[in-house]
Amino acid sequence: MQANTQKFDVIVIGSGLGGLVSALIMAKEGIKVCVLEKNNQFGGNLQTFSRNKKIFDTGVHYLPSLAEGQILNQYFSYLDIQNALKLKRMPLVFDVVEFESDSNSYPHAQEKKHFVKELGQYFPEEIKALEKYVLDLEKTCRNFPLYHLSKENKNQDDLMHLTVEEYFDGLTKNEKLKAVLIGSNFLYAGKGNQTPFYVHALAINAYLQSAYKCVLGGSQLTKALIRELKKHEAVVLKQQEVEKYVVEIDQLTSIETKDGQRYTADMFISNIDPKQLLKNIGAQHFRKSYYTRVQEMPVTVSSFSVHAILKPGSIEYIPHNVFHHQDEKSVWNATDYSASQWPPMYMLSMTEDPKNLGFAESLTLLTYMKFEEVEEWAGTKNTVLAKHNRSNDYQQFKQQKIDACIHKLASRIPNLKENIEATYASTPLSYRDYIGVHRGNIYGHVKDAQNPLLSFISPKTKIKNLYLTGQGVNMHGILGVTIGAVATCSEILGKDYLIDKIKSEITNKS
Repeated sequence: MQANTQKFDVIVIGSGLGGLVSALIMAKEGIKVCVLEKNNQFGGNLQTFSRNKKIFDTGVHYLPSLAEGQILNQYFSYLDIQNALKLKRMPLVFDVVEFESDSNSYPHAQEKKHFVKELGQYFPEEIKALEKYVLDLEKTCRNFPLYHLSKENKNQDDLMHLTVEEYFDGLTKNEKLKAVLIGSNFLYAGKGNQTPFYVHALAINAYLQSAYKCVLGGSQLTKALIRELKKHEAVVLKQQEVEKYVVEIDQLTSIETKDGQRYTADMFISNIDPKQLLKNIGAQHFRKSYYTRVQEMPVTVSSFSVHAILKPGSIEYIPHNVFHHQDEKSVWNATDYSASQWPPMYMLSMTEDPKNLGFAESLTLLTYMKFEEVEEWAGTKNTVLAKHNRSNDYQQFKQQKIDACIHKLASRIPNLKENIEATYASTPLSYRDYIGVHRGNIYGHVKDAQNPLLSFISPKTKIKNLYLTGQGVNMHGILGVTIGAVATCSEILGKDYLIDKIKSEITNKS
C-alpha cells in the first residue's frame, strides 16, 4: 500500500553541500523544506568514513577563506554554522609543489604578501611577476559578484576564453615558475591549453586568503547544516531514493521514492548529477538539443585515493599539503597520463596523531584515475545500502594501484613502507556509487575556454518549478558549491533581495 502523500513548499533532492545550503537558505525564509537523500549518510562529498577508529575525508581536505570577514566565513556566518565548526588554521605555508627532478619544495603561503615573499626567495628575479599574479587573481575574482557579495553584473566574456597556459605565457618566460604556480591544479583537474584561467583564479585565490583544516573531518559541515535545518523545522530524510518524477504541463507535481513514499511541493531543487536527473525525469520533458547537450558534456577525470594508517610515532607529520609532479612539463596535462606514467602526480595530506604530536597517525594520497581503468567493473555497485562484493580481479587491481602509489610516495618518505599498519583505497567506482557523479568525476563538467558555453547549465530549467544546484551546475569545491547554492536560491528569491539579506544578517551578527 502506498504511503500518504507528504506536502512541502520546497523539496531538495540530494544532501550534498549544494543541496543542504540551498535547503537552509530557503528554510531561513520561513519556507517549509524537505531534503531527501538516497544514501545512508548525508553530505555527498562531505562524507567521512572510519577505518581502524581513524576518520578519513571523502572530499574535504582543507577549506579556504574562513578568516574573519573573508567570503566563505561570511556565507557560513549567514548560515549560522561558522561558530559550530572545529577548525584549525594551517601553517603559513599551506601547500608545497615538488618535482622529482628538483630537490626544492616550492611554498604556497597564505596572504598575498607572504605568498610573494616565500616564492620570491626561489625566484628573486620574478618578484614583479609574482606581484602581478596575485593582483590578477584578485582582479579576476572581482568579476564574479557572488565571490564578494556584490549585486553588480559583470561582463565575463573575455575571461571565458583565456586559458591557463595563455595567461602564464603572458606573465613570465620562466618555465619553472609557471609550473610552480599551477602546481596545485589537482584542485580543479586543470589542462593548460583548455582550462580557463578564471577557474584557476577562483580555486586558488581563496586559499591565498586563508587555509583551514576541519579538525573532525568534513562531515561536521553536514552535521552543522542539518542542525540548523532542524532549528528551522525542515525535514531531512535519508534512504529516500527518488525513483519517479511526475511532470504535468511543464510543472513537476510530485516525486516518488523506491519505497513508495510520495512527496509534492511547489518547488524542487535538485542536487544530483544533471545527466542522471534528466534521464530519471525523461528526455521527453526537455528540449532535445538541451537534453543531448547535457548528456554529451564531457566531465572531469576521476580520482584514486589511498588512505594509510601509520604506526604510532613512526612518520613525521607534514602540516602542509604536498603536490608532487614528475617534472615541470607534466604538470600541465597530468590528467592525460599514459598507463606507464601512473600515478602521474599526487596530492599528499596527513592527519596529526593527537597522542604523538609531531607525528602522523594517517595519510591520504590522491591522484588522477580515468574511469576507463575500472570500466570492466562498471556494471557492479557497492554501497552501505547496496552491498556487492566485486571480483577478485578488482581487488587485485586496487592492490596493484595501492602498491604503485606507496612505492612512489616511499621515494619521498624512505621509512614509509615498513610503518604502514593498513591501507584502504577509493576508485572512480567508489565516487560514482557513493557520491552519485557520472563516471566518478571529481569536479563536474569540463570548463573549456575554446567553447565556454558548452559546459554552461542554468540553475533554472524548462520545468518551471525545478531548479539545479551542485558542482555539476556551477563551480566545484566548498566555496564554489556554496556560492552555487546562493545563485540557485537567487533565481527563486531574487538576487538583490538575497544578497541584501545575507549582508544584513552578517552585519547584525558582527
